Amino acid sequence: MNWRARYRLQLYYRNSIWILPVFSIFAGLITVALVNQIDATLGWQLKMAPDTARTVIGTVAASMFTLVVVSSSAVLVAVQLGSAQLTPRIILLVYRSRIRKLCVSAFVFTFTFSVGVLVRIDETVPLLSSYIAAYGFLFNLALFLYFLDGVGKALRPSSALQVVGSLGRDVVESVYPSKLKRDDPSVSKPNEYSKKHPRRVIHNEVDGVVLAFDRKGLVLLAERSNCVIELVPQVGDFVAEGELMFRLYENGESLSADTLRSSVALGQERTLEQDPTFAFRIIVDIASKALSPAINDPTTAVLALDHIHHLLRDVGSRNLGDGREIDRTGHLRLLYRTPNWEDFVHLAVTEIRQYGGDSIQVMRRLKAMLDNMIEILPQKRVPLLRLELSLLEATSKRMFVDVYDQSLADEGDMQGIGGGDKNRREYEEQGASAIA
Repeated sequence: MNWRARYRLQLYYRNSIWILPVFSIFAGLITVALVNQIDATLGWQLKMAPDTARTVIGTVAASMFTLVVVSSSAVLVAVQLGSAQLTPRIILLVYRSRIRKLCVSAFVFTFTFSVGVLVRIDETVPLLSSYIAAYGFLFNLALFLYFLDGVGKALRPSSALQVVGSLGRDVVESVYPSKLKRDDPSVSKPNEYSKKHPRRVIHNEVDGVVLAFDRKGLVLLAERSNCVIELVPQVGDFVAEGELMFRLYENGESLSADTLRSSVALGQERTLEQDPTFAFRIIVDIASKALSPAINDPTTAVLALDHIHHLLRDVGSRNLGDGREIDRTGHLRLLYRTPNWEDFVHLAVTEIRQYGGDSIQVMRRLKAMLDNMIEILPQKRVPLLRLELSLLEATSKRMFVDVYDQSLADEGDMQGIGGGDKNRREYEEQGASAIA
């Protein structure tokens, strides 16, 4: 099995809610057979009329089936409301929840176990099997209440933003593991192969979004063939059939096109595994929808900016790389496109500034975010932040006619409205210690 097949299987398992419940069916059948064997071997019998036991266990089985149906309906409602109120990009995160997967699996397991006990009741009633089915139902009833509580809270914007922000920090740390020194003057190296004619080109065969690629595997392939491989599309780009996928320089005639293509995973929509900008995209979409005239909820946009602030500050404190990978001997082997600091800043700020330009609350939170990052990030990150700050000030002058409103919008506020400027120094010190 090649890298792409393994990656797609792992991604499918992570994004699917049905796999664990299906396995729990087989687990329930095996468990009820083993427990019934224990009852038969030890001669354990419940002192209850068989008809009464059938009624009780049948009620348990029917109730468990109801829990399965209701919990599945709750997940579908969460998906519909989440995509409508927040963003469709949040749907996969609903299905990824381990808690929901385990709860539904427990319901299906207990239902299967209860049915298995029911068909084994004849002249006698197995003791241990009946107790497990009955008390398992009570446990699942409590678990169902916990499940409903979690689904209801998951629909809140703050919960969704918290999940995306946490996943975003994880992917930023995995893609950009090294910290950037505060006075690091280094710049990205130019692609010296951009003006060279490639020895070979490899085209894409199916439509899809680039989800991830096997960086180590491509370096190893290039090392074996003594060539330089350039991956043309960036993670997150949509690539149509027939579009350019790879350029090979210097050598590489022996490399199979299928082998190269199997090092890149394509899918229907972007994922967070190797795409740090996608976390920003989801949060910005939530903020943009909140700022739409139909919803008009600037407080949700401020909540989104809280997470954008921390994510962008984390990105700004890291070495973003230059899309170059070398082999064990120090030779360049792989070139690929990677988002730079400008991409992250424009993605995090531009749309929210445009859509929230008439909201003093949003403008004050953006001002506080930019001021904080100018204060604590390395110097090479500051010029673009100052440009965004000047654009923000120009927007406030254009949107607010009253001079007092303009001055109010130009004051940074970590809460949007209510936090003021009094706690900014303390917040900057906390941010600086987090960067260090």
